[in-house]
Amino acid sequence: MKWKKILSLLLCLMLLAAFALHAGADFGDFAGDSDYGDSDYDSDYGDSDYDDDDDDDGYGSDSDSGSSGGSSGFTVLALAIVVVYLVVSAFRSSKGKGGKTTKRSVMPGAQATLQSQLRPMGEYEALDANFDAGDLVQKLSNWYVQMQNCWSDGDIEPVRPFFSDAYWQQMNRQLQAMRQQGHVDHTERIAVLGVTLRGFYQSGGEDHIIAELRTRIVSYVTDQNGNLVSGSRTAEKFMTYEWDLTRPSGTQTQAAEAMQTVRCPNCGATLSINESAKCPYCDSVITLTQHGWVIASIKGISQRTV
Repeated sequence: MKWKKILSLLLCLMLLAAFALHAGADFGDFAGDSDYGDSDYDSDYGDSDYDDDDDDDGYGSDSDSGSSGGSSGFTVLALAIVVVYLVVSAFRSSKGKGGKTTKRSVMPGAQATLQSQLRPMGEYEALDANFDAGDLVQKLSNWYVQMQNCWSDGDIEPVRPFFSDAYWQQMNRQLQAMRQQGHVDHTERIAVLGVTLRGFYQSGGEDHIIAELRTRIVSYVTDQNGNLVSGSRTAEKFMTYEWDLTRPSGTQTQAAEAMQTVRCPNCGATLSINESAKCPYCDSVITLTQHGWVIASIKGISQRTV
């Protein structure tokens, strides 16, 4: 009936508004006003073979913060849950009647990849004798800090080589939409507390490594005048992310020095992949896809605010 369609539309708009009020401030907007995820999953931030136990002297950048602010997202979360239930109930009745559904992006609190779906990292060394897990862990820690800083600056072009082109485009659209609303994301006191390479799998001619990152950040959103919109300038958020890293199957890890320069596939110019995501001669976009791992997707697994 027509009134059901109108009601469903209104409920969807309410749901989008609820999540807009609850927007995060870190790269990809995973850090929000309300905690999420399984508390048992991220209860120990120091349990990793590659952890950096020093919060302030490891991979991170601390800065002084101003006065605290922000409001609880409990009411918004409760409203969102009710709205989701009503929307699902409304559309359930349209099953078998040609109704269409819309695919949504993954929300924070996503399910981590099951360990049973992954092969041990030890087996990957048999596929790539030069693969160094410690080197990759260090690289991911550095990437995380750079990504957060670029997101806060409102320009993620400098980290474009870290991502598959499709995922970078998705994140850039998300960032620009936030900027058009007059909001500015801030991520401060960044520290990577641990990185674990949980395992790998192969699919569609590509190798995938699933990496778990546990971090500490302070994140909040302001308007263009610096007024606090959401979050807190002082509250620390302990985050757990899952990164899906990919590269073509059969790729062999190159020596560190060989990774510093690559040739532009368009004009053949030699350039440093760490300096720019674009060839300065022909403006072609350069990624690390043919030279190393790139991030194909990111999940927000859990958040705990202290």
